[in-house]
Amino acid sequence: MAGIVTNPRSGKSTKTRPHMTESPIVRWVLISIALLFVALIVVLPMITVITESLRKGWESYVSALKDPDAMSALKLTLVTAAIAVPLNAIFGVAAAWAITKFKFRSKNLLVTLIDLPFAVSPVVSGLIFVLLFGAQGFMGPWLQAHDIHIIFATPGIVLATMFVTFPFVARELIPIMEAQGTQDEEAAVTLGARGWRVFFKVTLPNIKWGLLYGLILCNARAMGEFGAVSVVSGHIRGETNTLPLHIEILYNEYQFSASFAVASLLMILAIITLVIKSIVESRMSREHER
Repeated sequence: MAGIVTNPRSGKSTKTRPHMTESPIVRWVLISIALLFVALIVVLPMITVITESLRKGWESYVSALKDPDAMSALKLTLVTAAIAVPLNAIFGVAAAWAITKFKFRSKNLLVTLIDLPFAVSPVVSGLIFVLLFGAQGFMGPWLQAHDIHIIFATPGIVLATMFVTFPFVARELIPIMEAQGTQDEEAAVTLGARGWRVFFKVTLPNIKWGLLYGLILCNARAMGEFGAVSVVSGHIRGETNTLPLHIEILYNEYQFSASFAVASLLMILAIITLVIKSIVESRMSREHER
């Protein structure tokens, strides 16, 4: 490992290079395997999406994106993410704050429930909402009597998206806030700060980059969610189809160029998310070095 060595004669300190135990051949083999996996699983599919989307020319590509159904799917995807991500941010911050800053019974149960969407299949989670809010579900008759539409409508899509994405913010914040401890908040309280003032002046500045990182991951999953949304949407073209569902419909109808064109739009959104994620990670690492 890297370290600092002091010369006993000159008194000057020099930084030593990290000691590598692996031979160059082993390092190159590991790097080659990693690059091969990245090329096969990430780069090659991206190139395929781009080439297939432009196979019939630029005009066909633009026409597929300007299609009213595609624009409706894009709008619904963005609206769903715009609703689900802020709500999950509020829950994630509240849950992480409660788990790391306070002692109460059933804390382990709360942590387990936060991890539940990671263990449950998205299709099963969508089916749960159908059984709750569907026409033949537990609350179906009451919802019909009051003319409230959840399943096969935007509210159901938002609920399903929130369920599969709500662990991301909390799971990102809990380790950060546990490492920070409660010293800063206790110092603020001794100086006279109370309640929300402690949160906004002390806690929130300490977790801002972790919170932003969790929001980015949550947003990426929200825009790309397929399984749970597919169950609750009803696949109503132009109304309840998000971008992933619209891509599936186009592909099943043998409109391959159009499906890849819409997929490229989703890929662009993912790349933008990754760029923002990289910037946030860089800022986080700089602050940790300080």
